Amino acid sequence: MNLKSNFFENRGSNLRIAHDEANAEKELTLALHAHLPTSLIFRPVVIVCIGTDRSTGDSLGPLVGTKLQDKTLHHVHVYGTLDEPIHAVNLEEKLAFINQKHLNPFIIAIDACLGRLKSVGQITIGEGPVMPGAGVKKDLPPVGDIHITGIVNVSGFMEFFVLQNTRLSLVMKIAKVIAYSIEELDKLMERKNILSSSSNNQEPPFIQAQD
Repeated sequence: MNLKSNFFENRGSNLRIAHDEANAEKELTLALHAHLPTSLIFRPVVIVCIGTDRSTGDSLGPLVGTKLQDKTLHHVHVYGTLDEPIHAVNLEEKLAFINQKHLNPFIIAIDACLGRLKSVGQITIGEGPVMPGAGVKKDLPPVGDIHITGIVNVSGFMEFFVLQNTRLSLVMKIAKVIAYSIEELDKLMERKNILSSSSNNQEPPFIQAQD
């Protein structure tokens, strides 16, 4: 679980989207695509969903991963589900595995976070990593070339207790928006891949690592 500090809230490269606004999924999809490198040749896109199913507030990442695991995704690899969560205990091990399995991956980290009252329910996408565990004073390695965070509750006092008592309904709604956006991002990458291949008659620009 990440802590949405003033530093992150004021970064100009970040985009805030309310999970319940009319075009939230579309806006997040386009923002994600805009944050991808110009060329992804030989650089697989990896989604790292961070969190645990033992805390409602911290279950956002695993919920997103679980929603995506049954989807047919062509250009992204997903790690972190309710059955196999990525959390404080195994984070370093999982990151080492991902970097061994995928050559120079472009990592999109997904995590829950706490923030200001007026920001609860918002989704943030921005450059740079998340700092898992910061909200509950845990020292863990930063994760991600870019990040998506869902603000699930209010920070400032007894964060661990706040996470445990976060409404699952809100977390589920935020997870649905993020998962749908990633699925749409994969479709957008596929369309661009097909168009590029047909027009240039050359190797497609999006090549995923072989499992």
